[in-house]
Amino acid sequence: MDPLRYLLILAACVAVTLPLELALGARVYRQPRRLLATLLPVLAVFVIWDLIATARGHWWFSTRYTTGGTLAGLPWEEWLFFLVVPLCALLTFEVLGQGSRLRRRAERAGLLRRDRRAEPALVPEEQAAGPDGSPVRQVPPTAGRPTAGSRRGR
Repeated sequence: MDPLRYLLILAACVAVTLPLELALGARVYRQPRRLLATLLPVLAVFVIWDLIATARGHWWFSTRYTTGGTLAGLPWEEWLFFLVVPLCALLTFEVLGQGSRLRRRAERAGLLRRDRRAEPALVPEEQAAGPDGSPVRQVPPTAGRPTAGSRRGR
């Protein structure tokens, strides 16, 4: 079991973050060029870092926790680590950046109840006056925003 521990941890990372793509629509896997442009620099920097550090004896990889296969002097589990961990971070980042869109989707699906207390209240009529004292028409905070079924540009 010990030689597979590193691989099992990486598999768990993928298993935990894969639903972010499938259920929450992170759209990371659907943009392969962008994904490669993100992962390749990370892979290059950390592989070079690891190669230098292992050559200098700053650290090493235990044969107890790896399967023994190497590529360019590094265990292949380490190569996978440099792909899996940034991928998981990217999935998480993409979903967190879409928080309001995901919240609206969950509200429409009935998974969340909309909190009406969060919307600002209208100013009472007697306080709503222009600079010359004339009444000002009050517009609810959601006015002018597209509704769930509307399309922009029409």
